[in-house]
Amino acid sequence: MDARRVGRLRGDLCRFLKLFDDCFARSEGRDHLQRYVCGQLSNVRRKCVEAMADAAGIAPRTLQDFLATHTWDHERACDRLQQLVAEQHADDDAIGLIDETSFPKRGDRTAGVQRQYCGATGKIDNRVVTVGLGYANQPGTFRCTLDHRLYLPESWSDDSDRRRQAGIPSEITHQPKWRLALAMLERARSNGIRFGWLTFDEGYGRVVSFLEALQRMGQAYVAEVPVDFHGWVVPPVILQKEHSRYARGGRPRRFPRMAKQSARPNRVDRLCAYSYPMRDQPWQDFHIKNGRKGPIVWRAKVARFQISVRVDGAGNGFTLPSAPVWLIVAKNPLTDEIKYFVCNASASTSIEKMLHVAFSRWHIERAFQDEKSELGLDHFECRRYTALRRHLTLTTISHLFLATVQSTLTQDAHSVTADAAPGEKKTPHASATSPRGRRIDHRMHLDPCSKA
Repeated sequence: MDARRVGRLRGDLCRFLKLFDDCFARSEGRDHLQRYVCGQLSNVRRKCVEAMADAAGIAPRTLQDFLATHTWDHERACDRLQQLVAEQHADDDAIGLIDETSFPKRGDRTAGVQRQYCGATGKIDNRVVTVGLGYANQPGTFRCTLDHRLYLPESWSDDSDRRRQAGIPSEITHQPKWRLALAMLERARSNGIRFGWLTFDEGYGRVVSFLEALQRMGQAYVAEVPVDFHGWVVPPVILQKEHSRYARGGRPRRFPRMAKQSARPNRVDRLCAYSYPMRDQPWQDFHIKNGRKGPIVWRAKVARFQISVRVDGAGNGFTLPSAPVWLIVAKNPLTDEIKYFVCNASASTSIEKMLHVAFSRWHIERAFQDEKSELGLDHFECRRYTALRRHLTLTTISHLFLATVQSTLTQDAHSVTADAAPGEKKTPHASATSPRGRRIDHRMHLDPCSKA
């Protein structure tokens, strides 16, 4: 990034934030938006409200009120962000990413805080957990988060005193994380976002109701599933009507139903190890991507698979097979780690494509890392629900600006490489990102106290 490009960043940011003007009824709110985003983009070490306010030369109480009590439409701001992504970064093969992240907090008064499991540390701690929806284009040159939703544990549902102190609206109740993810997906689609694919880990993949909802939406997915996920590799026999010649007394049978001679659903790890469609199939090596230490290769097998679906209201143990999907077992040849995935793609989809999507979750993990290390996503010190919701929305706005700048720099770097004369060394500028996703340190580029 040259000096001229650095000098334009402030103007670019002002033009970007003006797209959110109609989310604020007063000019003070627009000014606070610029101060908050500039503070998150600055080189302030800790991006809490007090530090950002001091850097901007205003009273900390001003930004605290901006988050907690000022009248502005943060839900409309979230919609506007998604509409901008749909307009400016549309990609028919874009990958939607669902994952959760957590923030350590002390005490028991912050909205949603509870002792709960943290995947990053692998232990139970006092934390606030949010479910995030990410977006990445297929070239991998653009990624951002589209939304964060606070996960409210069951212990908060009936505790009216804690809810009142944390300012949690009555309509916000405990919901499973997969329902939060589904609500975010539906909202993104209503704002024009279209995902060619959706991928998520086994915490969401184990929920058959979630997979069925995605199927009804017509959304292609590659879902990691746990080893105890059940189904059939060999299709079971399904009866649609009574075939006995003699009348049968007692309660009438429900149809469709599985024939008695059909095999029971089994775990995917056992199916991959012992069923003949998988057992007799040789492993194939697939190049996933180039990592920092060289190419990343996984071995895989694939077969048609039907998920075991429990029929509502049919009594205990009444299950039917789903429509056929793909079952993929992938093995790391270096560590012998094994992962299982199900995918509802068409029969013509290549295994390479499905594996590429399956191993794309690093995009949202990197997005969370960038938001925490560069933008202070986990530096918030507010306790009330509205303030926390607004902080999450403002962080996604700041992240979208950074992602847009980074995508532009990457495209410029590719243009320089493509336009180089024959025989000339094709080396992009050192500050541009490489296609492998090396991050840029943006904090030195924008000072919230500087003049445009």
